[in-house]
Amino acid sequence: MDTPKSKKLDIIIPAFRGHSQSFLMVLDGISEEDALKRIEGRTNHIIWMVGNFLDMRFALGNVLGLNEEFEFKDYFFQGKALDESFKYPTLEQLKASFHKISPLVYQKLLEATDEDLDKAFPMGMNIDFFPENVLNFVGMCIGREDYLCGQIGLMRRIMNYEGMKYDFDTDLKY
Repeated sequence: MDTPKSKKLDIIIPAFRGHSQSFLMVLDGISEEDALKRIEGRTNHIIWMVGNFLDMRFALGNVLGLNEEFEFKDYFFQGKALDESFKYPTLEQLKASFHKISPLVYQKLLEATDEDLDKAFPMGMNIDFFPENVLNFVGMCIGREDYLCGQIGLMRRIMNYEGMKYDFDTDLKY
């Protein structure tokens, strides 16, 4: 396993890599048609969930100093509500964005120092037990990714897809 400069990220590095794996495995076999289905008109569709996952990755990269812009941010920026009038990008387009941003963010996580992580990062939460700094934003992004993979996993089962397999790709280094 790669070793981050900051010991504060010892738990984040395996989580990030695990989420990369989960993201790809939970999408395995999902058709483009099914990725746009909503359940009883009440849920977000998988495309929206995937786009939100990617919005988190791009936001994390930006906070860590990357200047990459998510080409589909107009659809997903900061959890923008699903809009059925939009022609959303395809699952394949979003997977391509995932493979573009993920190794760059992973490298930035490895390079982050304690000083980088301790920098103030106002999020407007104003909760006394939650310091608004880069490290806690990283943690929030990791938590959001976990949540979204779980939602996609549930959507898989609701749409009668087989449960997610845990066939980890040891060659995926991000």
